[in-house]
Amino acid sequence: MDNTNQRKALINSEIALFLRGLIIGKVLTLMVIGGLLWWLLKPNISSRYGVNSSSNQNINALSNNANASNFQTVADVPPASFNYGGSTAWASIRQLVDSQIQSARPELQLRYVDPANGSPGSSSGIRMLLDGKLDFAQSSRPLTDEEQAMARERGFTLKQRQVGMDGIAVVVNPSLKVSGLTVQQLQQIYLGQITNWNQVGGPNLPITAFSQRPEDADTVIFPSNSDLQGQPLGPNVQYVYSTTDAVRQLSKTPGGVYYASARSVVFQCSVKALLLGRTSGELIPPYREPMVSPEQCPRQRNQLNTQAIKNGSYPMIANLFVIIKQNKGQEQQIGDAYAKLLLTDQGQKAIEQAGFVGVR
Repeated sequence: MDNTNQRKALINSEIALFLRGLIIGKVLTLMVIGGLLWWLLKPNISSRYGVNSSSNQNINALSNNANASNFQTVADVPPASFNYGGSTAWASIRQLVDSQIQSARPELQLRYVDPANGSPGSSSGIRMLLDGKLDFAQSSRPLTDEEQAMARERGFTLKQRQVGMDGIAVVVNPSLKVSGLTVQQLQQIYLGQITNWNQVGGPNLPITAFSQRPEDADTVIFPSNSDLQGQPLGPNVQYVYSTTDAVRQLSKTPGGVYYASARSVVFQCSVKALLLGRTSGELIPPYREPMVSPEQCPRQRNQLNTQAIKNGSYPMIANLFVIIKQNKGQEQQIGDAYAKLLLTDQGQKAIEQAGFVGVR
């Protein structure tokens, strides 16, 4: 009798286990089917009730990016090859920004042209534009009255479109014990009125001023509306072909000094940038403080003081201009198009990546 009861209990236990497993299996099956249906219906539900699905977020992101102007949004870009040149300060723009433009707009081909005579710079580039050797020019200074007069004599005018800003930095040999100059002192050095560093609080050491020739100058320290404009430079000035040449000379000349685009020289390891001010009581560095010493370079490099350039506290600013020939021809079309490309959101960002300050 006991054996019979034990067998019944065992059978009942097995039946219970079987039924439990069957129920669990059905429940799991229903859960899987329900989850599948929810997943399939989710996009429609999201769309119906305004819930942002991941696909909607991607669409919104693309829409926001489309609102930003870029190289593709500029119309009337002529599909041809054009010659351009000018300021050596624009070298990093030509390397970084122009390559991006041509990648985005392959129908446009830009060819940089050096002057046949003299050194490259803003002045030589504008002269080449006037002579018909360039289709547009890049300049680190504004046009002069003489250049505008020359253009009118040839039957057209010139327009300058500002696309960026730079500073003009003064650099010396790193061993020179001078911290800064005023703009007036710098001008007097290049006019030959200050010839020894002890006249500006430095050591008893003759000043050797390096400069490009005025007719090829890239940047200027005498404003066009100043009486100093056009005055001959002093006998202590030695002429160099380029900023690279000047930096090389400075490293060998304890009393040397040179001025150039801040973007071109602030990063250099072999020279020291001086503070510059409108007065001796407001000297501003062209680099972000603290200054990186030559011993720390090139592991670290000084960076451009973009804030002082942007807010105007730095006393010598070099505005970057596209110089456009106004002749209603293809030169005017490409000059206008190039300026528009640089003034897009993408162009301004690329100009800042190249080490300058944007104007938008």
